[in-house]
Amino acid sequence: MSRHFALDSLETDRLVLRRRNEREAGIYRRLWTERDPRVPAHRRIDTEGRPTLEDIRAEIHRERQLTRPGLLAVERKIDGDVIGYCGLVFHGNGAPDEPELAYELLRSTHGYGYATEAGGAVLDWAAEAGYERVWATVRDWNAASRRVLDKLGFGETGQVEADAVHGDSLLTVRKLGDAHRVGRIRPR
Repeated sequence: MSRHFALDSLETDRLVLRRRNEREAGIYRRLWTERDPRVPAHRRIDTEGRPTLEDIRAEIHRERQLTRPGLLAVERKIDGDVIGYCGLVFHGNGAPDEPELAYELLRSTHGYGYATEAGGAVLDWAAEAGYERVWATVRDWNAASRRVLDKLGFGETGQVEADAVHGDSLLTVRKLGDAHRVGRIRPR
């Protein structure tokens, strides 16, 4: 199946989701500093201060060269501030051409429904682009993200990557289709 990958931005009632840019590296690094201590070390700032702002800028630059959809900045319309990211990543939890939903928002913005709103827009876009399924992984202890995934219609598959140190990682899946739209998006 041929898919159209050009995705510059999506819009919801309260958010604009658009391609990330290197000027926002500080926001994405802040996300690294806010992560729960149970998150595996490779997803936290290391003892040498990595990833640095330059590391994050370089990653965003590489990401912008890809033809597949990726992570989008989540920007609040009213305040015009970037509060995190949401998008699709490809790394093989499902079939090779099935994306994984990824999202992370600044702690100060938790509890307002932004993750669900952004995730719904990305899932609607993924359905329109022809994807049949989207995966998501979540740590068993991450109740907030588990609630977001539940609201977005993801179901646990029963596949668990056991991790006694960081908490088990649960694999969830969401089948996409025209019958159930998740959010209200307006491509910009």
